[in-house]
Amino acid sequence: MTRLTIPTLLTLTLLTTAAAQDVQTVRLGFFPNLTHAPALVGLERGTFQKALGKVKLDAREFVSGTTLTEAFAAGQIDIAYVGPGPAINAAGRGMPVQFLAGASEAGAVLVVRKDSGIRSYRELAGKTVAVPSLGNTQDISLRHLLNENGLKSRTDGGNVTITPIAPADVLAAFAARRVDATLVPEPWGAALEAQGHRVIGSEKTVWRDGKYPTTLVIVNAKFAQANPQLVTAFLKAHTDTVAFINRSPAAAQTAVNAQLLKLTGTKLDPRVLQRAFARTRFTTSLDLAALTEYARLNVEAGYARSAPDLTPFLRR
Repeated sequence: MTRLTIPTLLTLTLLTTAAAQDVQTVRLGFFPNLTHAPALVGLERGTFQKALGKVKLDAREFVSGTTLTEAFAAGQIDIAYVGPGPAINAAGRGMPVQFLAGASEAGAVLVVRKDSGIRSYRELAGKTVAVPSLGNTQDISLRHLLNENGLKSRTDGGNVTITPIAPADVLAAFAARRVDATLVPEPWGAALEAQGHRVIGSEKTVWRDGKYPTTLVIVNAKFAQANPQLVTAFLKAHTDTVAFINRSPAAAQTAVNAQLLKLTGTKLDPRVLQRAFARTRFTTSLDLAALTEYARLNVEAGYARSAPDLTPFLRR
């Protein structure tokens, strides 16, 4: 397994340009999910803004990697926290993207409605399953799970309906019985479980025994080339934030809950967050082997014709 660590990534050549001196704002994309805890904690504690100094941080919330990469492609985002699926899609489509670091691993579960009667993956046949968006990390993972269990989505000629619902809205979708199940990032899986719904696919059984990237940090390659010092400063702030989360989980959970309340209007029970944290690992490492395997799943799901060589997209 090949892993690139932050100490390696931080050995960047700092070629300061006039353009770097003129940058007034760094535009950061992220999601209101626990799998993006480094973003949420860094924002709540002011770590990113402090690292950027006089350059303003413009943090922008997205509901899925699909919408975020659309903004990235339009040049509206400089740095982002995003799942491996959309990041790999961006690389395959020739976007000017570089993978800076890892952020989280695992942290997604398959939950079924308590009155759905579903007890196994095979019993998803004929059911409706929610994912954050079509083409995102959970969608690709779900299609792989279906394939392994002899099932397909309706769009692929099967009988499982896959529908996009923002993670924070899936609780309401379950209450209204609009969906039967969801493959959803934390903390929304734990929140559903607290309401009596059942987890039939844990973070370990979804894929690779839980040893898979859920969130990466990416940067616009042109922005990175013009502003290496800002990128290095942000990367250090990200590294410090991940270390803080692992060193002080209780304080990190409080920070995450504060951000979720601001962003979604939902304040979670601390016990829900504790359960969600236990299913998620926070790391700055990039697992190239897992990313390469994930690129093949992207092809299997029909979102790409071929799996790109990801090595050129890693920031060294």
